[in-house]
Amino acid sequence: MIHTVRQIKEYCGVIGIHGHSEAAAMAYLGLYSLQHRGQEAAGIVSSDSERVYAHTGQGLVNEVFSSPETIAKLKGHLAIGHNRYSTTGSDKKINVQPILVNYKDGPLALGHNGNLVNARALRVRLEEEGSLFQTTTDSEILVHLIAKSRQLRIEDRVREALSRVRGAYSLVMLTRNKLLVARDPFGFRPLALGRLNGAVVVASETCAMDLIGAEYERDIRPGELLIVDETGVRSETMTEPCDPAHCIFEFIYFSRPDSRIFGECVDKTRRKLGEYLAEEHPADADIVISVPDSGNTAALGFARRSGIPFELGLIRNHYIGRTFIQPKQSIRHFNVKVKFNPIEGVLNGKRIVVVEDSIVRGTTLRVLTQLLRKAGAKEVHVRVSSPPICYPCFYGMDFPTREELIASTQSIEEIRQHLEADSLGYLSMEGLLSAAPQAGCGYCRACFDGAYPDPPDASFEKTQYESPFREA
Repeated sequence: MIHTVRQIKEYCGVIGIHGHSEAAAMAYLGLYSLQHRGQEAAGIVSSDSERVYAHTGQGLVNEVFSSPETIAKLKGHLAIGHNRYSTTGSDKKINVQPILVNYKDGPLALGHNGNLVNARALRVRLEEEGSLFQTTTDSEILVHLIAKSRQLRIEDRVREALSRVRGAYSLVMLTRNKLLVARDPFGFRPLALGRLNGAVVVASETCAMDLIGAEYERDIRPGELLIVDETGVRSETMTEPCDPAHCIFEFIYFSRPDSRIFGECVDKTRRKLGEYLAEEHPADADIVISVPDSGNTAALGFARRSGIPFELGLIRNHYIGRTFIQPKQSIRHFNVKVKFNPIEGVLNGKRIVVVEDSIVRGTTLRVLTQLLRKAGAKEVHVRVSSPPICYPCFYGMDFPTREELIASTQSIEEIRQHLEADSLGYLSMEGLLSAAPQAGCGYCRACFDGAYPDPPDASFEKTQYESPFREA
């Protein structure tokens, strides 16, 4: 699997459909649009009110659902889907979602985007009470809490379970005849609500709705529980309101530029990031290029504000897939070269501004700087459309430990020297917050300043559980 190139890894994407005759097919198409949020595994669970059907597997969406017959077997008017990238729990087949169980009230399926910061303590307590865990994910904790609740209605079971967890969750859940949707009180992860010819659609990003022709209605509110069944849609508030803490990195890197999250278009915000970056850190250069694809929009904003022409200087290979055959004789910087290649005709003899969305370890950007110089660049000026990342994330974004984050131990000048760049400029926190939409929004920026809205338990670890199972 190629995960060494970008260093930052996506978390997960979820989708839910209720009231559509081809619910599973719509979920499948939605997962295509959310592929960027997780490439390790995908799954769909559907229901026709009598039976529940499921298909999950490791790989990209088109690999897991490789034939029309697979989708045709997922019958019913109700479906939930999940794209997985493991932030808690390993990437083994046993951890693929949606999780599907049968408990005393029948089948229950759950798809989770986020991380629970008190997961270890909850898991230990549940195991002491006799719960048997089959996966290494924190998502399974939610299933056990729901199943153990003595409340009569499923929505009350979910409410009680969620009252015991802390951290980030955007959830889609399915019973034989209900779709339940929940979002944590801080609203860390995005989750949108829409309509499709009378059907109800929820998805991590609105780009999934665009593909299937659904109309965006609103965001699921932080702390909201939505219940959808044959009687309609009911909204309940699970917790007392708290200050929102939307993940600001969704605007910087994760979400697709054609999505609308936290009430604003990602493309619009990302262009502003580039514009403010150009104001704060101008450069005397001939062209602006981006590190594709997440740096593209910010680079356009930088070019527009600076008046320096934007050019395509790096070509990204989009057809790598999950695996590739490494040559027996090592090729220097193979992991980077297999994904990016410089265009010598554009770069030769030019002073270049390279716009990147973020720097984690700095290894990839250092190699790219070397490749740009080899292609003939006279000068390489690196501009970053976010502040330095100094702290790990506990809410579903897979940053390394603090010790591995280059900005936590090195100054900007030391990072510049490491990258072998002629200059280096980061967007300030003030610039970042000025570019982000402000209407009713508060943001989690803990990866920059270490101020965690919902601090993790002392026992929290990035890799919390080791599975007792081994695949053959």
